[in-house]
Amino acid sequence: MKYIIFLYLTSFSISAQIRGVVKDSLSGEPIPFVNIWVENENIATTSEIDGSFFLETKPEKNIIFSILGFEKKIIKASQVSNVFLKPATFDLKEVVILNKKETKQIEIGNIKNTTFQAFDNGPKVEAKFFPYDKLYSKTRFIKQVTIFTDSRIDSATIKLHFYKVDKDGAPGEELLTKDYIVTLKKGVIKHKFNLSQFDLEFPKNGLFVAYEKLLIESNKTGTKYQPYVLYNYVERDFFYTFSGGKWNKQKAEEATKLQLNEPAINLVLSN
Repeated sequence: MKYIIFLYLTSFSISAQIRGVVKDSLSGEPIPFVNIWVENENIATTSEIDGSFFLETKPEKNIIFSILGFEKKIIKASQVSNVFLKPATFDLKEVVILNKKETKQIEIGNIKNTTFQAFDNGPKVEAKFFPYDKLYSKTRFIKQVTIFTDSRIDSATIKLHFYKVDKDGAPGEELLTKDYIVTLKKGVIKHKFNLSQFDLEFPKNGLFVAYEKLLIESNKTGTKYQPYVLYNYVERDFFYTFSGGKWNKQKAEEATKLQLNEPAINLVLSN
């Protein structure tokens, strides 16, 4: 009796731990705190102080590297052992002497009688939208940003971003040219950070303020990353969250509003 054996070969891809280092293409120096995402997936990490990073994904996936001050780069996961980012070039702007007085100020973004909630880690860049009000013409400078956090460790770090609104209403160009990284104290605290040195003016079509969680070893406690940013429960017409290397919009249906939690971030404006 003869036996015929059919072998079916199925090709499939297995996720692997991808390791690499991000460096400045001009100086060769490592670049810390680079935002690293698997394109179109909710898988991300952050480069360490020495520029090193690792994440688990399939070798054929695209990986997006972005950080203020450098040009964004997209390359295959199989090619990320050494990633060189090119420093961004900025147009020289006319120097304008600003007549800042700081004799009056208002805080915006406050939600009265709110209950704060904290949500678990994962890769996060989430934004809060601040619409423009004509009253801000008298206090047009962004003096201070406040953010509510619950950190289980001292000296946890996060990035804060300040975005103009693009033509589609999404977070667009950043107001700063370099990353703004802040250090947070342990406990449930309302942190205040002075922005006066940046001479930021509140854009007349509104502003997005976002926080970026840094998935680095110094922020890690067990399998979690600190800090937990606190959120407010609100109703909104739309909401933007960053995932897969791009901003994604959640939009309310007609005659309804989105019921959601947004980062507890406030601004202080001054004249």
